[in-house]
Amino acid sequence: MRAAIAAHDFGTVFRLARVEAGISYSKIAAECDIKPERVGLLARGQGSVTTYEKIACIADALRIPGRLLGLVPRAWEGPVSTSAPVADADGDELQRRTFLKASAGAGLVIGLPELGRPQVSGRVGSDLPERLRERTARLRRLDNVLGGGDTYRVYLGEYEATRALLRDATYTEETGQALLSVLAEQAQQAGWAAFDGGRYQDATGLYEASHDAAIDAGDVELAGNALAFLAYQTVSGDRQAAIEIAARSCATAGPSAAPGVRALLCERLAWANAVAGLATETERALEASQAALAEVDDAPQPDWVAWVDRIELQIMSGRCWTELRRPLRAVPVLESALAQYDDAHARDKSLYLSWLADSYLTAGEVEQAATVTGRALDLSAGVASVRPHQRLAPVLRKLDEHRALPAVAEMLDKARA
Repeated sequence: MRAAIAAHDFGTVFRLARVEAGISYSKIAAECDIKPERVGLLARGQGSVTTYEKIACIADALRIPGRLLGLVPRAWEGPVSTSAPVADADGDELQRRTFLKASAGAGLVIGLPELGRPQVSGRVGSDLPERLRERTARLRRLDNVLGGGDTYRVYLGEYEATRALLRDATYTEETGQALLSVLAEQAQQAGWAAFDGGRYQDATGLYEASHDAAIDAGDVELAGNALAFLAYQTVSGDRQAAIEIAARSCATAGPSAAPGVRALLCERLAWANAVAGLATETERALEASQAALAEVDDAPQPDWVAWVDRIELQIMSGRCWTELRRPLRAVPVLESALAQYDDAHARDKSLYLSWLADSYLTAGEVEQAATVTGRALDLSAGVASVRPHQRLAPVLRKLDEHRALPAVAEMLDKARA
């Protein structure tokens, strides 16, 4: 039978989880089945959780003893102690703080799947590369809801473990090539998390290592994707170099690459051209990406391109038209795509909303830009990625020029708070 419970705001608990245990809001959201922006609002003292199901879910995810929330003891709790609870001026908050510190010290990282890496010693069997590739694919799903600040160490550990395996184990030439391909894929995954977390030098090194491993493995698709990653990172600096690298990525993978791979690489080429202000080249690359995506059928595609779909291409098109200052083309496509985009992917959605806000500003729709920016800020709260705030910073500066408008002033005040 359920115990009678009151509403809980969980704000202090979430803040302690972040400060004391290093658990990001995005991890809490993923584990507690709460939208990331909701976690951020609760952490700022806005709102409360009132349903038994959600309170119980949070209690189980954070391992908060039931008595602290007005619940009966949870199934995972040990025998209930009859001694008086530890208390100080903050009452039960001390127990929450102690619990969260202990959780961090024990390495209990919320949001990471319990995946045991295959234990290998001596000679490696021919089945191991595929087992590691499947594991890599499962771990990649963390990037859907977590930022690079959360996933970098996990992905880097996978890469380093496979590199040690290649160095220390024995295997056939064919198995060695397959392991090199896995290594290239893992290096890209770790490089992406490094980039997302602001570790740009680490990201560059990992992308270059991935390219070398892919070439050695004879995997031209992964080699092309490593170059596409490098182009994507380079575009904020040397735009001409980014275009050249992106074009080389398409040539490296070649016309016989899987359709999903070609769609991804052409999309990255379109982005490099858009940032450089080249409208004709951008449209040509977007059309090539769309044509490649239309070829995707029941044929197997690499897991690392699984996220490239019709909605993703719509969003990239909108981003490109935003960069080219074509809001009449950007706004409809971004609005349509984002209406279908799950809030659980908080980092990506907040990023994409920043381009929508930018296009609204270009079109002179300042109040609408402020509304969209506020939504992006809510989504990005607590996400372990540097990119949403990097993207939103120039938008906020432009909006500050319109502070006289009440809707803009309200959003800016909220952002600063």
